[in-house]
Amino acid sequence: MISLLGREGLLDKCREVFDEMPSQGVPRSVFSYTALINAYGRNGAYDVSLELLAKMKKDKVLPSILTYNTVINACARGGLDWEGLLGLFAEMRHEGIQPDIVTYNTLLSACADRGLGNEAEMVFRNMNEGGILPDLTTYSYLVETFGKLGKLEKVSELLKEMELGGNLPDIMSYNVLLEAYANSGSIKEAMGVFRQMQAAGCVPNAATYSILLNLYGRNGRYDDVRELFLEMKASNTEPDAATYNILIQVFGEGGYFKEVVTLFHDMVEENVEPNMKTYDGLIFACGKGGLHEDAKKILLHMNEKGIVPSSRAYTGVIEAYGQAALYEEALVAFNTMNEVESKPTIETYNSLLQTFARGGLHKEAEAILSRMNEAGIAKSRDSFNALIEAYRQGGQFEDAIKAYVEMEKARCDPDERTLEAVLSVYCFAGLCDESNEQFKEIKALGVLPSVTSYCMMLAVYAKCARWDDAYKLLDEMLANKVSNIHQVIGQMIRGDFDDDGNWQMVEYIFDKLNSEGYGFGIRFYNALLETLWWLGQKERAARVLKEATKRGLFPELFRKNKLVFSVDVHRMWEGGTNTSMSIWLNNLHEMFLSGNDLPQLATVVVARRGLMEKCATAHDIPVARAAYRFLQDNFSSSFSFPGWNNGRIVCQRSQLKRMLSATNSSSDGSKEDNIIALSNSPIPSMAFK
Repeated sequence: MISLLGREGLLDKCREVFDEMPSQGVPRSVFSYTALINAYGRNGAYDVSLELLAKMKKDKVLPSILTYNTVINACARGGLDWEGLLGLFAEMRHEGIQPDIVTYNTLLSACADRGLGNEAEMVFRNMNEGGILPDLTTYSYLVETFGKLGKLEKVSELLKEMELGGNLPDIMSYNVLLEAYANSGSIKEAMGVFRQMQAAGCVPNAATYSILLNLYGRNGRYDDVRELFLEMKASNTEPDAATYNILIQVFGEGGYFKEVVTLFHDMVEENVEPNMKTYDGLIFACGKGGLHEDAKKILLHMNEKGIVPSSRAYTGVIEAYGQAALYEEALVAFNTMNEVESKPTIETYNSLLQTFARGGLHKEAEAILSRMNEAGIAKSRDSFNALIEAYRQGGQFEDAIKAYVEMEKARCDPDERTLEAVLSVYCFAGLCDESNEQFKEIKALGVLPSVTSYCMMLAVYAKCARWDDAYKLLDEMLANKVSNIHQVIGQMIRGDFDDDGNWQMVEYIFDKLNSEGYGFGIRFYNALLETLWWLGQKERAARVLKEATKRGLFPELFRKNKLVFSVDVHRMWEGGTNTSMSIWLNNLHEMFLSGNDLPQLATVVVARRGLMEKCATAHDIPVARAAYRFLQDNFSSSFSFPGWNNGRIVCQRSQLKRMLSATNSSSDGSKEDNIIALSNSPIPSMAFK
């Protein structure tokens, strides 16, 4: 009765039964005392267990080995200090009760929980001296103890000792050692243990593979992750949700965003039930990679399952829509959160801010900041960074600097990203000296300025014809011993990788940077295109733009049907705008030469309509001015801003035909393949040297 009531946690009833025993003519025995001690011990009241032990002795009921084991276990779980546990151990031996395997394993369990290495060795030594043979549980606790302490050689010795003694280690023991090696990043040693356990006939489980998959993933060895996952399936070890969650996290952080979605489909086909961590990691990867269609489908899948998406999931969806410049959809997703009682976090607000920022929708960004204030959410560093970018992309340079000043007043310390955003403001405005001072401030942080910062400085030097400064900065990139990214990009700008045979090195760097996500990619490729264009490396700029679109950047760039052929440059900087329009115009020219029907309208998208308020006129937006100037310089008045939509620059089919006919022949009467030349010119200082 006492044991049953104790398992249910009914301690008052336990005591009532215990106290009634004498009145019912039933003497209290060692069994009734031990049962009550166990009841209190299993419910965390180890102090009462100690009091009952003392009462037991006072009542001259001799404790048994079971009694002491029960008390020691209760005290170990309840948090009695090590000295107290040793006191109980000494007390039982003093009373002539010899510890058994359970006693020693209980003490070793306490060592494992508390990370007591020396104490565990002492207990194990006493155990051997007492003639008690260790069992599997004994070794498991020892392995856990030394694994936690990072004494991996000791653990390895124990496992071998177990194998030699005929005590085949269980899977938990091997996993403890694997986890320890994984935490220290020791891939070779971890795989050694993995092969050792296989050789010993211990079959790995899903947790075993998960440890190794995570270890490979953290070290960027994605091919090994794939190979090990295939091995797992071939060995008939069924992946569980935890395994898939690790794979989703690993490939999401590695930039393999589409592979993450494929993993989810495999998971569903294998009838492995996704959990909230699965959905969060999945949609986060979709957001980072701009996979808005996949993010939308996964959100619908959750709704069909009756699962309310978390704020992190909605943040990923908003991010995914933002990457594709689907501003209205991003705002709808944000507003839906409140309807389903999924409260937006600071990360959610910042994601929406960044979405509007990249499109230059500064008024919309301001409106989101107002909503943040109403919700009582303070602006973070990322909030200010997004606002600065929104003002800069929208051509509001003074407001961008004001936001930076406000950030300092709010005691929100700027980081390298902030200083880089301010640098982009000065570079956009063509302020070379101010840009130079800002670049020095980034260096003063004691960190290597990003390759994006270097590219922005190269571009502004070129715009201001400060070729010597540009050449010195390029030399600085090439001489960098810390970052191979800076070296390779510098060499690519210089023209060292123009051949298809060695262009793979550039592709490798682009793939490596892809893991940073879409938001970083837009900044990086814009800065690189800006540099290449203004340094006269236009053919390389076209090649870089092709690499960017191949990786999912600027998905809205070219849209073509019978009515309209458009180029969308509203999220681009001037260099990227000029590069994109050059490719687009050459494509139109190729259509004309091949006799294909031209579209009714050729359109350059320079601004998206505002969501809450009308955006500024297109003439006020830097990218619009740049695009219009480029078209006017090359084709006079063929392109114009229509009255019906000031976010577009258009050319009707009739004008397009005249323009292309006029540019179809060179001065000597020969046919030209391109109407915009995309070639590489020597950098002036390089040509001089």
